[in-house]
This record gives sequence, C-alpha cells and structure tokens, in this order.
Amino acid sequence: MNSLSDLDCQTCGACCSFSPDWPRFSTESDAALDLLPPRFVAADETGMRCNGSRCAALSGRVGVETSCLVYDIRPVVCRECVPGDAACLMARDAFGLTLPSDMSAL
Repeated sequence: MNSLSDLDCQTCGACCSFSPDWPRFSTESDAALDLLPPRFVAADETGMRCNGSRCAALSGRVGVETSCLVYDIRPVVCRECVPGDAACLMARDAFGLTLPSDMSAL
C-alpha cells in the first residue's frame, strides 16, 4: 500500500460511523429508495438511519473489519465516498485510525 487511494474501506468504516448527517439521500430515484429495507431508512426518510453517529447498515467493528449491509443498493453519498479524500481522513482521525507508515499522499 503506498497511496491514500489504496485505503481499504473494509478494515475502516470510519466514514460510516462519523456523522449522522452524512448518509443523506440526494439524487436517488424513488425506485432506488424503495429497494432499501425500511429498517435502514431514517424516520424522516431523508437518509439512512443512524444509531448515534453510526449508519445502521454498517456491520462490524470500526478500524478492524466492517461491511455495508446494503452495499449493492447504498445511497449516492456512499457511492461517492473516496478512500483517502479529506472527508475520509477526517473520519479516520476522529477514530484515531492512523495511516500505514508506507502511505503517501497523491
């Protein structure tokens, strides 16, 4: 691993646990939203349901092993997450997840 874009989301999960304001619906069609199991949708239907700051669809332990329970139908905001971007690094920092020593910025 030698660049920020090589960060592995499945051993992180910080962005999915950082803020209840991040997993908001934006350009999803009604048909796409209908595919999401209701237990993962916020009561006001504006985004994913969160338990505190953690997305309800995140499984596993942040910084160890995580997965998205709705990965194939996840919202646009989740699809647009970029490993190593400013938001990723901010979330990782909030959880004390350091970068590997061989990692360099692009």
